[in-house]
Amino acid sequence: MSAPEPVIAVFAGGTSAEREVSLGSGAACALALTYAFPTRLFQVDANALPAEFDPARQVVFSTLHGKFGEDGGMQRLLDAAGATYAGCDAASSALTMDKARTKEAVAAKGIGIAPGVAFDAARKPGAAALLAQLGEDIVLKPNDEGSSVGLQIVSGFKAAAAALEKISAGRWLAERRIFGRELSVGLLGGRAMGVVEIRPKSGCYDYTSKYTRGLTEYLCPAPLSEAQTAAVRRAAETAFAACGCRDYARVDFMLSEKNEPFLLEINTLPGMKETSLLPMSARSAGLDFAALVRELVMPAVQRFAAAHVPA
Repeated sequence: MSAPEPVIAVFAGGTSAEREVSLGSGAACALALTYAFPTRLFQVDANALPAEFDPARQVVFSTLHGKFGEDGGMQRLLDAAGATYAGCDAASSALTMDKARTKEAVAAKGIGIAPGVAFDAARKPGAAALLAQLGEDIVLKPNDEGSSVGLQIVSGFKAAAAALEKISAGRWLAERRIFGRELSVGLLGGRAMGVVEIRPKSGCYDYTSKYTRGLTEYLCPAPLSEAQTAAVRRAAETAFAACGCRDYARVDFMLSEKNEPFLLEINTLPGMKETSLLPMSARSAGLDFAALVRELVMPAVQRFAAAHVPA
C-alpha cells in the first residue's frame, strides 16, 4: 500500500513588514500548484499555525516572508507539530535571516563579503567612526529584514549622520558599499540556475524600486562572460551549502568592478510571483512558473511519503 497523497498547504500573509508581498506570492503559487496537487491556501494572520492545518494530511509550501515566516519561527512550530514542509529547516532559516552571521558562514568558505559592522540601535556608532572604518560610501540595512526593507545607501559624513539619527530600534548592519553590478541566482536542490542582473533606475534596489513597476530593469540571463557566470553560480552553490540550506533559495551578489562576487544575502523564502527573481532565474534554465513551483515542493512531498508509508 502506498502513502496517501498529501494536500499542499500554501501559507501566505504573516505578520511581518512583507505581508502584502507574501499574499501575492501565496496566491500565485497556490494557483500553480493546483495543476499538480490537491492544494489549499491558508492566510496566516498570527505567529501560529492556522487552525485547520493538519500535519497528518498536508505538506506545507510556505510563502511567508520576513520575521517569523522566514527566520525559523514558523519552521520551529512546524517541526514541533511533526509537519513536513518545503524549503530550509529552522536552523538554516534562522542563520540566513541574520545577515551578519550569514556573511561569517560564507566568508569561512572563501566567498567575498563587504567589510561591515553589526550594531544594536541602542549602541549605534557615530558617523565619523563608521566612515573611518568603512569608507565614505556605506550601506545601512536592518540585520534581519528582507525585501530591502529599511535599506539606505549614503555617502559622506552628513548623510551618514542623518541616516544613523533615524535608527531607533533593532539590530543593524553597516557595510562598505561595493560598486558594480547587482546579481541574483536561484538555486534548486542546491544547484544554481540562471543569473539575473538587476538594474534599478534610481541606483538603489530598495523596497520602492523592487515593487514599483518600471523602476527596475532585469536582464536574464545576465550579460556576463562564461567565466563570470560560472564564478557567480559556483559562489551561490557554495553559500547555499555553507548555510545548510535545503531544497531551494535565492542568493544575491554584487559583482565588483574587478569582477569579484560579494555576497549580499541568502533569501530562503524569496518572492514567488511569476515576475519575481527566482522564477526569472528558473525560466532561463527552462522551467516555467508552474513547473518551478512543482519542483520546489517535490522534495517535501517525497519526505512526507517516506514518513507515511503504511506498516
